Amino acid sequence: MIIFSGQSILLDVEGTTSSIDFVYDVLFAYAKKHIADYLQAHASDPTVSDIAQALGQEAGITADICDSEGCTRIVLAAIDLMNKDVKSTPLKSLQGRIWKSGFQSGQLVSHVFDDVPQSLARWSTSGIDIRIYSSGSVEAQKLFFSHTTAGDLTSHLRGHYDTTTGPKREKESYQKIAHDIGINPEGILFLSDVGAELDAARAAGMATGATIRPGNKPLESLYDHDQIDTFSDVTL
Repeated sequence: MIIFSGQSILLDVEGTTSSIDFVYDVLFAYAKKHIADYLQAHASDPTVSDIAQALGQEAGITADICDSEGCTRIVLAAIDLMNKDVKSTPLKSLQGRIWKSGFQSGQLVSHVFDDVPQSLARWSTSGIDIRIYSSGSVEAQKLFFSHTTAGDLTSHLRGHYDTTTGPKREKESYQKIAHDIGINPEGILFLSDVGAELDAARAAGMATGATIRPGNKPLESLYDHDQIDTFSDVTL
């Protein structure tokens, strides 16, 4: 159990609010299936072209999505990054754009653990500032929480952060988030299933809690973080 008397709760997504299996077996699978068609359909979109070029640079290739061979190389590079679970900012941006059509069409519906909706409502009603920090793009986060199995949960959320703020395993990223929220890090509780992320948040001065969810990997961390099986274990 975690007894928290601060003002804000910062949440990871994968392995914290939603299962790892859903992210890999549903979201990633959808992106892999539709990425080639998406790039071909939006080859003339300057924003998509810039994202694809940045993704290619990260993969060490020079390719043009307007060229069929170049598009194929970028698709294969993107799939390789997904298979390796690389936290690539252009990849996450591209995934978010692909998922948008899936969520809007109803093909995708986000999984959240049973305790999440009622806990978000309880915390929000108590005046807690709830925000999300995920490697998935801000756009993807908003889509995710507006299309869940429990309905639209975005009314409980006051902010979103992704890797454009900084890597999730670096202390400075959490300092930036605390500054953006406008409160001292000590007043923020960060919940995640990844020990290195929790360590970085603790180094920045935040309170931390490790989420032990079905399918999560064993926690490996430098600090001793309180562990919870459900958000109901957080007492305000």
